[in-house]
Amino acid sequence: MLSRLLSILRACWGPRSDQYVPGGADAAGRQDGLLWYKDTGQHVAGDFSMAVVQANNLLEDQCQVESGSLSSSESGPYGTFVGVYDGHGGPETARYVNEHLFHHIKRFTSEQQAMSADVIRKAFQATEEGFLSLVTRQWPLKPQIAAVGSCCLVGIVCNGTLYVANVGDSRVVLGKVVKATGEVLAVQLSAEHNASIDSVRQELYMMHPDDPQIVVLKHNVWRVKGLIQISRSIGDVYLKKPEFNREPLYAKFRLREPFRRPILSAEPSITVHPLQPHDRFLIFASDGLWEHLSNQEAVDIVQKHPHNGSARRLVKTALQEAAKKREMRYSDLKKIDRGVRRHFHDDITVIVVFLDANIISKATFNKGPTVSIRGGITVPANSLAPLGMST
Repeated sequence: MLSRLLSILRACWGPRSDQYVPGGADAAGRQDGLLWYKDTGQHVAGDFSMAVVQANNLLEDQCQVESGSLSSSESGPYGTFVGVYDGHGGPETARYVNEHLFHHIKRFTSEQQAMSADVIRKAFQATEEGFLSLVTRQWPLKPQIAAVGSCCLVGIVCNGTLYVANVGDSRVVLGKVVKATGEVLAVQLSAEHNASIDSVRQELYMMHPDDPQIVVLKHNVWRVKGLIQISRSIGDVYLKKPEFNREPLYAKFRLREPFRRPILSAEPSITVHPLQPHDRFLIFASDGLWEHLSNQEAVDIVQKHPHNGSARRLVKTALQEAAKKREMRYSDLKKIDRGVRRHFHDDITVIVVFLDANIISKATFNKGPTVSIRGGITVPANSLAPLGMST
């Protein structure tokens, strides 16, 4: 009886993994307290490393690595898909994106018979529309789901090209070797949508010329309508569809005046980067990492150590920095439980993807290993996190 109960608990709270190529003790990832990690794995164009640490009562970050066919058709193209989804207000949107976005990528790639920025844009739109349908269905019984959203950072390596798409303030940084000196420099490849950035505020003012309060400085932090820092996301329907910005949604999310056009957008910023032999690795991470490490600091940590465990090393360094800021020891920070831990740091997700130039140059029709893994802890399907802490 006891062994059966333990099996059920492991199924409920164990790390989530769909399919992974056999080999390695952490094929499905490992868990150490609030930390989930996969120190090493193989993808079409090299190896990768993943780590997630929980701070919220319910883990609001989700992530995945998919490698192999990027199309519903087995004829290809082949490559690697990386997704980092930093949820806010609850886990529902990030979980929804984790379960649907890659399937939309495969569907549109199959239709167009190639990977492209247009495929990615359509997949983001289909995911946004799907989540809106979910909110519409659940609104009568669970209206607070209208205030749940997620940042969405995607990277796709395909046919020697890297596609990066982003809504929100997660970030991908490239580690690139400088030929003349041998240094590895950090190059940020993603555009961020956070009201703390002047260009983002200017964009909001241009899109809402009749609303001088479109961004508000509140407690020394710029927020869209005084509510949220990011200007683009999946979800956050309460700031996109006026019919959801009303009772019984909590009063703190309801705007005093009705709005005529969506305040937030789900349109991704997309970068297309042809990969070069001196492009060594990519660091995909939610903003929980970048609160504590600069781009170059993160690149230096990856460059100076073995590939194995790179993501976990970055998370640990960020936690050490978080502890230092609060004048406490890292060992003491680790003892603090989820929920309370959010006062010290955010949920943090990191995926490091190493790029093997020899493989990439031959990878047009290379199937490579088939990988499908999702990082972190599975959350109960009917749960809704406390809504007091929004991005």
